[in-house]
Amino acid sequence: MPEGDTIFRTARTLHRALSGRVVERFETVLSQLAVVDRRTPIKGRSIVQVSAHGKHVLCELSGDLILRTHMRMHGSWHLYRPGERWRAPRRDARIVVSTDEWIAIAFNVTDAEFSTANELAHHARLSALGPDLLSSSFDRDEARRRIRDTPARHVADAMLRQQSMAGLGNVFKSEVLFLCGVHPFSRVEDVSDDVLDCLIDRGRKLIALNVREDSIVGGQRTGRNTTGRLNPREQLWVYGRANAPCLKCGTEVSSANETDGRRTYWCPSCQPSNVTAPKS
Repeated sequence: MPEGDTIFRTARTLHRALSGRVVERFETVLSQLAVVDRRTPIKGRSIVQVSAHGKHVLCELSGDLILRTHMRMHGSWHLYRPGERWRAPRRDARIVVSTDEWIAIAFNVTDAEFSTANELAHHARLSALGPDLLSSSFDRDEARRRIRDTPARHVADAMLRQQSMAGLGNVFKSEVLFLCGVHPFSRVEDVSDDVLDCLIDRGRKLIALNVREDSIVGGQRTGRNTTGRLNPREQLWVYGRANAPCLKCGTEVSSANETDGRRTYWCPSCQPSNVTAPKS
């Protein structure tokens, strides 16, 4: 699933290309969007802004209408010039928003809806989100409180709950736990406030670093980097490095599958605990 940094960059790119432009064509295979389009056409509306809220992309249109999309596991937004060849199959296109200069296409996106500003302000899922890690008004105390109050099996699970803090995903979860020396399967009640603050602060820092535009080299983004190293195989401390030596101590990195299908990675030496990992 795309993490908060990916969603933020997606919204920023869409905003720069589409804001202030008029929708010349709108197409969708999603019935919930098509119904609204038939009742109050999207064509002819101006695109006011595109923003990210947690893992949701919000496209505000003139006439008090907002398109909310969530990427889930496999969704993505693409931008093309008119006539440019698409890099994904047309059969996977779910939403097409065309302007004079750009065509924005949502591929494999099924979680989408139109709302008014008032409806969005009272949206159950958005209202339940915790503090957004990329927001300038982020409240660390509130995030810590929510992590403690979230019914989670362990701290790794609590960190992924979007009602705790919005934007953190599975990659950063493992990386942040490593950087703070916390075993992923520790109980939340066994983790001190100071350590929770470390997890929160590191999460904010890593996501912020990975949305910085000066982190793009040669016009290309090489992927997430939490180590600061240039070697492509050493840009993450533990995520995806099962059975490889820890980049800090050389101990073999461990991993385990969670019940939700995600995989967690950690270093047994740098993140010690007597907790038994879930069976893979």
